[in-house]
Amino acid sequence: MEEKTIDETRQGEYLMLDAEVNSNKKQRKLLLESYGCQMNFSDSEIVASILAKEGFSTTRDPEEADVVLLNTCAIRDNAEQRIRGRLDYLSSVKKRKPDMQIGVLGCMAERLREKLLDEEKLVDMVVGPDAYRDLPNLIDKVDEGQKAVNVLLSREETYAEITPVRLNSNGITAFISIMRGCDNMCSFCVVPFTRGRERSRDPQTIVNEARDLFNQGYREVTLLGQNVDSYKWNINNKGEILDSTKPTVNFAQLLEMVALVSSDLRIRYSTSHPKDMTDEVLHIMAKYENICKYIHLPVQSGNSDVLKRMNRGYTREWYLERIDAIRRIMPNCAISTDVITGFCGETEEEHQDTLSLMEKVRYEMAFMFKYSERPKTLAERKFEDDIPDEVKGRRLQEVIALQMQGAAQRTKQHVGKVQRILIEGTSKKSEEHLQGRNSQNIVVVFPKTMDCAPGDYADVLANDCTSVTLIGELINVYPRNIEPVKSL
Repeated sequence: MEEKTIDETRQGEYLMLDAEVNSNKKQRKLLLESYGCQMNFSDSEIVASILAKEGFSTTRDPEEADVVLLNTCAIRDNAEQRIRGRLDYLSSVKKRKPDMQIGVLGCMAERLREKLLDEEKLVDMVVGPDAYRDLPNLIDKVDEGQKAVNVLLSREETYAEITPVRLNSNGITAFISIMRGCDNMCSFCVVPFTRGRERSRDPQTIVNEARDLFNQGYREVTLLGQNVDSYKWNINNKGEILDSTKPTVNFAQLLEMVALVSSDLRIRYSTSHPKDMTDEVLHIMAKYENICKYIHLPVQSGNSDVLKRMNRGYTREWYLERIDAIRRIMPNCAISTDVITGFCGETEEEHQDTLSLMEKVRYEMAFMFKYSERPKTLAERKFEDDIPDEVKGRRLQEVIALQMQGAAQRTKQHVGKVQRILIEGTSKKSEEHLQGRNSQNIVVVFPKTMDCAPGDYADVLANDCTSVTLIGELINVYPRNIEPVKSL
C-alpha cells in the first residue's frame, strides 16, 4: 500500500487524550502531532496509550510541553519539508525551554536519524514505528542527558494487546490496524524500508477491538494495512500453516468476522493492491450491507511498461480486469485511486495511457502527485529521475482536470436517489446543516429538520450536488442503537 495523505495542506494535527496521571510520577505535559497517512494517525493512538500509563497529560501549546513528539511521514519530499519547518520552530521554543524534549517518530526516523540527531541537532530522540513500547525508557535517557535512538524494525510487533487512545475522535468513526509493514517492493516507495516486513495481527484481537468500539458508541471502523489484501493469519508466505491447532484467516474471512460484530457497525478498509485483490473479498463485500461499497485501488500509472518499472506486479489489462470484477459483483461500488505523474522515463504516450485509463474507469476520488524520488528506493538506484519538473506539473494538472470531470459525473449519478448515511457531525459551512457519508464514501450535507444526532443513521434524498458532495433533504432517521454486543 502507498500511504495516503489525509490532508496535504495541513501542517500537522494536534492530538489530545485524557490521561490518568500516575501519582507516583511528576505530571508531565505531552504534545503529540501526527502527519501524513491514516497509519500514522493510528500509530499515534498507540503512542498516546503507552504514555498515558506513564502519567502524561497533554497540551496543545509547545510552550507548555515537556515532551513534543512528531509522528512523521516520509512518503514524499514535501511531507518531510513540512516536518523540518515544524522542527525549526520547535527548536526556537527549546532555546527558551532547554529541558523540553523533542522527538521524531515514524517513517522519517530511520532514514534521517543521524542528520536530525547529530548534524542538525534538531531532536533529542528518534523512534521507529516498531519501537513505541520503548518510549518511556527513551524519555528517561534524554532526562539523563543522553541522545535516545531506537529504530529497530520487528517481524513480530503488532501492538495487538494495546488499547489505543482515540485521539481527536468524533466518537463515531475509528481506525483499527490489522497488519504492519509491507513486503511489496514498489520501486518508488520507501515504506518497506521505514516500516519493515509484513506481519498480520491476530484476528480475534481485531474483532474484539471492533466490538469494544461498537459498545462505546462508535458506528464505523476502517481496517488499516499497507496492503490489506495480503493479510493472512497463521499462514506463511509459502502458504504453509504455522499452527495446526489454530484456524487460518485471510482478508476476506477477517472482513466477514468484523462485519458480523453488528449489522449496525459500518466497515471500511484501506488499502487494496490490484495484484492481490480477490473475487472472494468482493463477494464478501456484496454479501454484507454494512461493509461499505467503496474500494481504494491504486493504479499509479495506466501504462504497463511504467508499471513494470514501478515493480507493481500487474499490467494495465490486469488492473482493468479487477475494475470489471468490482463493477460486475458490486455495480454500486465506488472506486478511488492513486496516480503518479512523471515517473522515471515516462513518455508522453505513456502519460496518455494513464489519462485513457482514467476516462475508462471514472474514479470517484483520486490522490494525485508528481513523482518525488525517495532515497534507498529501487527507483533511485536503478532509474534516472529524468522528467523535468514543469513536465511533471503539466501532466499532473491534466490528470487533476480529468479526475474532477470524472468525479463530478460519478457524484451526479446519485442525485434523485435516497442515500443511507451515517451522520458524523455538523457541516463545515453551516451550523444548521449536518453531514455524513454514504456507503460509497461521498459526503452528504442536509439541513437538520428532524431530531437526529451524530451516530444515527439517516435516509437523505439527494436533490443537488457539487463535484464531490451531495446535498439533500432528510427523509428518515434511525437513532443509534445503544444495546451492547457480546462476544460469541
